[in-house]
Amino acid sequence: MKQPDGLKDIARRPGQPLALVAPNDQTPLPPPFDRVDEDPPIRPLSETARSAYAVLDDTIAVNIERPKTEDEEQALVEAFLSGLAKLFSVPDNWTFLQPLEMSMEHCARCQTCSEACHIFEESGGNELYRPTFRSEILRRIYFKYVKKASPLVHGDIDLNWETVARLIELAYRCNLCRRCAQTCPIGVDNALLSREIRKIASQEMGIAPRELHRDGSVLQLAVGSSTGMTPLVVKDNIEFIDEDTAERTGLAIKTPWDVVGADILLIHNAGEIMSWPENPGAFATVFTAAGLSWTMSSEITAYDAINYGVWYDDIQFARVAVHHAAAARRLGVRKIVLGECGHAHKALTVIADKVLTGDLNIPRESGLVLLRDIVRSGKIAFDTSRNDFPVTLHDPCNMVRLMGLVSPQREIIDAVVPEARFREMAPHGVDNYCCGGGSGFAIMSGHNFADWRHHVSGRRKFRQILEAFADEPMTQDHPKYVCAPCSNCKGQIRDIITYYDAWEKAGIYYGGLVELVVNAMVDAKPGFIDWEWH
Repeated sequence: MKQPDGLKDIARRPGQPLALVAPNDQTPLPPPFDRVDEDPPIRPLSETARSAYAVLDDTIAVNIERPKTEDEEQALVEAFLSGLAKLFSVPDNWTFLQPLEMSMEHCARCQTCSEACHIFEESGGNELYRPTFRSEILRRIYFKYVKKASPLVHGDIDLNWETVARLIELAYRCNLCRRCAQTCPIGVDNALLSREIRKIASQEMGIAPRELHRDGSVLQLAVGSSTGMTPLVVKDNIEFIDEDTAERTGLAIKTPWDVVGADILLIHNAGEIMSWPENPGAFATVFTAAGLSWTMSSEITAYDAINYGVWYDDIQFARVAVHHAAAARRLGVRKIVLGECGHAHKALTVIADKVLTGDLNIPRESGLVLLRDIVRSGKIAFDTSRNDFPVTLHDPCNMVRLMGLVSPQREIIDAVVPEARFREMAPHGVDNYCCGGGSGFAIMSGHNFADWRHHVSGRRKFRQILEAFADEPMTQDHPKYVCAPCSNCKGQIRDIITYYDAWEKAGIYYGGLVELVVNAMVDAKPGFIDWEWH
């Protein structure tokens, strides 16, 4: 393996290890949406930010403040090493120890993963974003300072505060989409290594993005939702959504709350309730029309499927997951059904198996699977001509690549969208690219990170969307629908379409899957998907 040019330089002080490549070296977006020539690719950092925070390639994601003294620096380095040792301890790493050990020990350095990484590719091949770059730094620190092996095993590296801070920053330049793990010939999971670096930073060093921790999982556990919605506020919002949905569909809609013994506890990503109310309104419409026994819970956290801990902190993850399951247990429901939220799917249906044991091990199911079953049941009649517009489908990483949910959403689209109107992205299914907002990026906005997100992590998805609609007129009077059954993905797609000025020019709209279902319901008034409203 050729050693990346900046591997030891990541410990250098002052200055950056590598500069982000010039935008002209990046693969350009199709015209007319390429703003590279009009605006700087990354807004420059202020001198205040440079002096106050650890800096990586002229951008800041995590707001890691520089320690004031050398003693503080050394204490944080020691805390990092302590956390790194705990990653390889059975009592301390009850979540991912086995795949972590395999990924640390067995990388063949073939770089096959690099071609699968949208961030590395869209950065113009910047070595900082090669999937193996941060993994190799972590590997060398581990073998030299924790395992005390000869540096000849993996090579030497300097360890100081700059190394640790930049390594944490690099861990937040990975979407954790695990496309690299999927393509690796021996299954090495570089995304998992990035996630575990984040865990060390949070659990041992007290370093985490404000949006994920203080304003995310901490707020959710304190008041009920990462959006700040209390039980009273969420019930008020849902009541308004019910009224609006009933008016738009012509059907009687009333969301049931805290029904003991219901078959289903439905949990939405609270972002849907706040930003895309048509989505929970559509779920209520379909569940009511299908005659399901269901409820929502007004217990704290039980109405918000968000679990940001899955991205950075096992303790916060476990706290939220247990709250979700305990609320379901108290209601005595048969199963939990998750709305359109990718990371919530992964958190509560897969990883939560590690903590939900005994009477907390309540069956959990994807809303996509249940919607597919409803559509198949024949209980609801559909008119596909109501969805007579071009539709493409984004496959959320956490539902599709990480959980294998490939068919349900396509079976639903087959039933409610004319066949001639569907446009598959290339690639799609488990091979699809991340939206660019995964692992918390869609809600992170410190300093100039949003610019980096749109110019690097989100560019490949935007290109996919444009290519899917390449044969369609890019005009406002020719609406095109990006179906994204994940709240986090919708936020990223919204932001990048707006960022590249395509919102008004191209007629590209986005929304969830269940909205397409309601839009095609024969018993509902036409026009549930309102282009002006979207």
